This record gives sequence, structure tokens and C-alpha cells, in this order.
Amino acid sequence: MSAPASAQFSDEASGFNAYLQLLAARARSEGVSERTIALTTLGLTFNPRVISLDRSQPGGGPTGNTFTPFEPYLRSHVDSARISAGQRQFAAAASQAYSIERKYGVPAKILFAIWGHETNYGTYTGDFDLARSLATLAYEGRRRDLFAEEFIALMKMIDRGVPRSRLQGSWAGAFGNPQFLPSIYLRVAADGDGDGFPDIWSSRADTLASIANYLRDAGWRPGQPWGMAVNVPASLDRASLGSTLASPRCPQVHARHSEWKSMAEWRALGIAPQRGVWAADNVMATLLEPDGPGRTAYLLTGNYRVILDYNCSNYYALSVGLLADAIAS
Repeated sequence: MSAPASAQFSDEASGFNAYLQLLAARARSEGVSERTIALTTLGLTFNPRVISLDRSQPGGGPTGNTFTPFEPYLRSHVDSARISAGQRQFAAAASQAYSIERKYGVPAKILFAIWGHETNYGTYTGDFDLARSLATLAYEGRRRDLFAEEFIALMKMIDRGVPRSRLQGSWAGAFGNPQFLPSIYLRVAADGDGDGFPDIWSSRADTLASIANYLRDAGWRPGQPWGMAVNVPASLDRASLGSTLASPRCPQVHARHSEWKSMAEWRALGIAPQRGVWAADNVMATLLEPDGPGRTAYLLTGNYRVILDYNCSNYYALSVGLLADAIAS
């Protein structure tokens, strides 16, 4: 006979509170102030909704040769409303955006595209209490090390002066205009408007500078495109282009990419850009045909891989690049 629901709830609450004390001890050992520890943990309760949302996520994405088509995703993520909103944001902050571009070496259009994808330019950033979500996910245990680290990082943000009341976001712990995790905020959040505080919640300049700092830190190469849409001749021998490289991160995402060749080598194979513009001959690129042979394909540079570092999904990274180009057109 199973235990009554009230008893199960009591056991869960007791276990969660005991785990919070372990997190508090770890935070204390890493220099977090007692005031912040109390402010973050006092009255915190387990959130079963967060666990339900976490367990409903896809386990590993598509396998084998079966993939969700890219075209429907593209239509919903690079739509006229998102393009127009991005163009308005760009027009309103062009001089500021280009100043950030010069400082970090990342095109302004890419910064706006990521902001547009993450939170629709700040129109929705999430309303979950971050401390509660992160502590719940850490306690659940499936990815305990990750979320325990993020919970401690959240407390360090408070010690740096971020108000506790601002710490709301997604159920998985991301927050602000660029949807950073706490550890990412501590590492790359940047002050773009010169007021001494990296405000990724309400400052457009700080949001753009922080995304730029993230991408520069991930290895963005100034002067190179993210990629380009191309037409592929039916005669292309795709079997000879398979990559032998195995990525340690998001292997299924990278498994869809061909081997790397220079732009000059791709051109010699009969591949042609849809808009008639090539990158420099020596720029290396990989080929991706998201909807299969006979449909639009893409040559993708190392900067595409940098976008994947932000969100390891081919469809996300492709849509960021295409939205960026549409915003700047």
C-alpha cells in the first residue's frame, strides 16, 4: 500500500530542505555572504512543475535518417513580425550597435537575431523564480552537478548587486534578454552603456554587448560570414563528403554536416550561392542540406559553430543566421 500523499509531500519537503542546507554550505565555502544565502534559501520550496517540464523535454532528438523538416521551423522563427521588430530595434540603436560590433568583432545583425530568437526582443523572458527552479532541478538529481553549480552562481550574482527580485526566468534557469544561465552571466555579462552594471534585463546596450562578449569568447572570427544559402548540383557525390570527425558535444547536430572544404573547393564541385556572393576562397565551410537533396542547402563556416555554442541546434543556428541577414537587408 502506497504512502498517503501528505506523507510523501512531507518527506519530499524534508529532503529538499536538507539539500538546501548542503547548497548553503557549499556557497559559504565559495565565499557567498550569509545575507545572500539567507535571502536566497529562506522559504524556498520544491517546485514539481519544473520537474514535469524537464521530463517532458525530448531525450535526444532525431536519430538515423529521420529529421523534422526545417522549412516549417524557418517560417515560424524567421517570420515577417520578427524581422520587422528586429529592423526597428536596429534602427533605434544603430550607432550603439555598430560601436559594440567594432569593440567585439561580432556583426550587430547577429546580436539582434539572437536577442530576437531568445526572447522576441525582450517581450517574454520567463516568470519562474530562478532560485526555486535551480534548487529543484539540482535536488531532483538527473543533472545535479550542473544545476547545483548554477544555484551557487545565482547567489554570487546577488553578492555582485543583482536584486533578488530580478531573478526570474525560464523553468530551466535562463533569464534576461539573452537568456543566460547564472554562470554565463558571471563570465560574460557586459556593461554596454557605461553605467557600471551589466543589466541584461532592461538595457538594450548591455544586452547586445553581453551577447557579443559571449560570441567573441566562443571564438567568433571577424570578417567571416556565418554561412550562405547555396544550390547544389544533382550530380554532387554526397557519399564521398561524409565527415569522419566526431563531436564530443551535440554529436547528432554535427553528424549532419559534411567534411570541411574551402569555398574554392566547393565552387569547383558546382555549388553556387543563391545570391551570387561568395566568401573568400580560403574560408573553410561544411555543407548542410537540412531538408535533403534538391532543396536549399547551406555552406556553414566556423562562425556557424560559434552560434551552435549558444544553442546546439542546427535549426536554431540556421534561423539566427537567416534572421540576421533579413534584419540587415
